[in-house]
Amino acid sequence: MNQVVDLTAGFEWNVPDRFNFSTDVVGHWAANGDPLCLIWRNEAGEHRSFRYSDMADRAARFGAVLRENGIRKGDRVLVVMPRIPEWQIAMVGAMHIGAVPIPSIEMLTDREVAYRVDHSGARAIVARAEHAPMIESASTQSIARISVGPCAGWSNMLETMPEIEPAEPAEVTAEDPAVMYYTSGSTGYPKGVVHSARGVFTWRYSAKYWLDIGPGDTIWCTADTGWSKAGTSILFGPWSQGATSFFYDGAFDPGARLRMIAENGVTVYCAPGTELYRVVQQDITSYDLRKLRRTVSSGEAMNPAVAEAWRAATGLQVHEAYGQTETLMTALTIPGMEVRLGSMGRPAPGCNLAVIDEQGREMGPGEVGQVALKLPNPQMMLGYWRPAAGRGDSGGVVAPDGDWFHTGDLARRDDDGYFWYQGRSDDVINSAGYRIGPTEVENALMEHPAIQECAVIGWPHPERGEVVKACIVLKSGYIADDSLTTELQAHVKTAAAPYKYPRLIEYRDTLPKGPTGKILRRALRKQS
Repeated sequence: MNQVVDLTAGFEWNVPDRFNFSTDVVGHWAANGDPLCLIWRNEAGEHRSFRYSDMADRAARFGAVLRENGIRKGDRVLVVMPRIPEWQIAMVGAMHIGAVPIPSIEMLTDREVAYRVDHSGARAIVARAEHAPMIESASTQSIARISVGPCAGWSNMLETMPEIEPAEPAEVTAEDPAVMYYTSGSTGYPKGVVHSARGVFTWRYSAKYWLDIGPGDTIWCTADTGWSKAGTSILFGPWSQGATSFFYDGAFDPGARLRMIAENGVTVYCAPGTELYRVVQQDITSYDLRKLRRTVSSGEAMNPAVAEAWRAATGLQVHEAYGQTETLMTALTIPGMEVRLGSMGRPAPGCNLAVIDEQGREMGPGEVGQVALKLPNPQMMLGYWRPAAGRGDSGGVVAPDGDWFHTGDLARRDDDGYFWYQGRSDDVINSAGYRIGPTEVENALMEHPAIQECAVIGWPHPERGEVVKACIVLKSGYIADDSLTTELQAHVKTAAAPYKYPRLIEYRDTLPKGPTGKILRRALRKQS
């Protein structure tokens, strides 16, 4: 049995006073060996590759495109793109001039894009030409619209970049806002999580200790572009370590996953448990995976049977980790540690992670409580974005307060310091690694004329962990049948991102409520 190693021995954060990811990471590696930073392919067979010098030049030129469109340091830029290299160019280019990119997946509806634009006060949207018409109505305010390819009324970044001189980089201090993500909560609309340049700098540590990568490694993380996981294992983490990211734009196919790992020399594979569940059902031994040396997973608890099947076929353990959009990765399973399947790992270097009770007291081994991160911590977000309240107010960041950041996740800690996930303390649904706020789905359902009232909960599922379940009371005159169920599911897919739709619908006469009339989701979970 492997020994339980001390992850904190000799660790120092070493956060610099100033840090611009474009120059201090991409530019650094361009001047030091200039390895490949990106290999891209799509299901149509197209492929491109970029060295760090290629990316540094394109990012600086795109930064100039943004400046030509009036974007300045601190301005928010919504980046709505799939897995194409222009995503990295837009992200790094915005950071080059000190702007704050907001990565977003293309599955968002125009209404969800509009919310992000209006809530963040974004000054620009960057999108594919094919997708631009869908989000044209995203905001009535005057903002720059930049597309990948020709699109009427939009600036074409591919045409403009070669004709413009590279922008001078902005001076970015450690505490300046650097990137913003939207994450679902248990109530209301998604929250804007703002990370500082200091936070972006610290992404290198999960890449070093958990991903265990460096120059010469090629990592394939299959996360979509809008999640902070893409920062952990596609962009900020791997590039800070001088590694190469493999980026694939195409539908999920478990056999294709294995084939591309083999064909592209992937050495580190990062995938959620739901994906590995499908991949291990393939004939893995028919693929040449000799270059693959490490497999990692996060975002949902790993099924031990799936992890064991992967180990039996490849000889590789699955190394799990835990983090949140607000905190980055705070528990890791690193080389030299015993792998305990289903565990979140042990506290990451520099992270004081604990299980606490409702009074904020640390709990002992075996006791279930809420996972909390001791503050201050360089990985911690600057705070949640506060939108402008009126004329003359540009908005800002509401910083977390107190000694601990409460994650909302329940866990227990064993005698050796490993954390074990026990669910959520709130109503957020974790389905196949996607965090889904129930209110978002409820709001979409309530727009349908058949709905009198509804409540959305997470429901256990053997493959996805949880699925979205809607409990619905219909208005008089509507019939609860399969046809209506299909109609309601289709409605949610158009009103919200498709992954949020309720896979299960239960029709009820009433919903449980408290003394004030509030629907009790927890009571529903017990009754259903």
